[in-house]
Amino acid sequence: MRDLFRQLKYLPGWRTSRKLVVIESDDWGSIRMPSLDSFKKLKEHGLDMTSGDMSRYNSNDTLASKEDLSALFEVLNQYTDKNGNSAVFTAVSVVANPDFDKIRASGFSEYSYEPFTDTLEKYYGDNSSFLLWQEGGNLGIFMPQFHGREHLNVPVWMRNLHDNDVETRLAFDHGFWGFKKQNSTQKMPKYQAAFDFGNKRELEFHATVITDGLELFHKIHGFRAEYFVPPNALIHNSLNEASSKAGIKFRSASMIQKEPRGNVEYRKVRHYLGQKNRFGQRYIIRNALFEPGSKEKSDWADSCLRDIGHAFSWKKPAIISSHRVNYIGSLDKSNRDHGLQQLDTLLKTIVKKWPEVEFISTMQLGALMNN
Repeated sequence: MRDLFRQLKYLPGWRTSRKLVVIESDDWGSIRMPSLDSFKKLKEHGLDMTSGDMSRYNSNDTLASKEDLSALFEVLNQYTDKNGNSAVFTAVSVVANPDFDKIRASGFSEYSYEPFTDTLEKYYGDNSSFLLWQEGGNLGIFMPQFHGREHLNVPVWMRNLHDNDVETRLAFDHGFWGFKKQNSTQKMPKYQAAFDFGNKRELEFHATVITDGLELFHKIHGFRAEYFVPPNALIHNSLNEASSKAGIKFRSASMIQKEPRGNVEYRKVRHYLGQKNRFGQRYIIRNALFEPGSKEKSDWADSCLRDIGHAFSWKKPAIISSHRVNYIGSLDKSNRDHGLQQLDTLLKTIVKKWPEVEFISTMQLGALMNN
C-alpha cells in the first residue's frame, strides 16, 4: 500500500513512451567546506556541523577539483544509450561565492561576491578545474544550468555578521557558513536557503540576485541558462517574473512546494510535470533519488532503479536528483570512490535493464515538452 501511495506522484502531468533518463546534480560552483582543518577547528569550537544530513556535506563537500571531474566524466563516458549518447549530468550550479576579504574590509556593512571561477583559482591555484567544466559541456556530459547566484541567503547572513553574531563570525573566519545556529531565540531562514526570507521587503533584493546571477552565468559560460533550481527548493513564486524576464523557461519544483511566506512560515503549492505558470515557464518535477553518500539507506542504486521503473511504468521520464557531494574526493577520496562506484552500478544496470533508454539533459527534456 505504501509503495502504491508513493507512485501517485507519477500520475499527473506530461507523458512519453520513450525511456528517458535525466540526472540533475545540484550545488556545483558553491563553497561548502574549505578544508578538513577548518572542519576540525569549527567542530572544536562547538558549531553544529553534523545535525541531520549536514554531516556528509560538511565533511565531504567542497568545490570540485580537476581530479573529481575527471573521475566523474570517466564513469559517464562508459555508458551510452540507444542513440550512442553518453550519460549526462545537468550540473545545477551557482555562479558566485562571497568575497570574504571585501566583506571584512567593509566592516561587515557591505556584501561583495566573486565569480566562482575566481574561487576555484583561490582553492586550487589555477583554472584547470573550470577547463574541465568546459570540456564536459563540449562532450555533452556536464551541462550547467542555474541554481542561483550564491547558495547563500545574503540578507540573513549579513545581518548576523553585522550584529557580530559569534558563531556566524567564527564560521566566516574559516570561509564557511553552512552550519546550524544554536540557541537562537529568533526564527530565521537557514543560510543555505538563498531565496527564503524573513520579510517580504527582501523579495526585491532576491529578484535582483536572480537577474544579476543569470547575467553572470551568461558571462562565465557563454550561453544563457534556461532552467532554474532554487536552493533548498524554497522560493516565493512571485520571483518567477524576474527569472522569466532573464530567460528562464523551466523551473524545478516539488509536487508539493513549500512557498515562503516570511518568518519561516510556508504555504503548500501543488505542481505537476510540464505544468505552465502565468509567465509560460514549465515546471520540472524530480521523481527519483540517488544520494549514495547518505547513510539514510545502503541500497541507493537499487532504490533509484525502483524509482526509474515506476516512472517508466507510468510513461514518465525518470528525473533523478543527485547532489555534488556524492562525487567529491578533495576532502575524503573514499567519499568520491564510493559515490562513483554506486553511479557506475546504477548506469550499468540502467543500460542493461532498459536497452532502449535515452540519456538526455534537462534542457533536452524541456524542448521535448514544448514540442
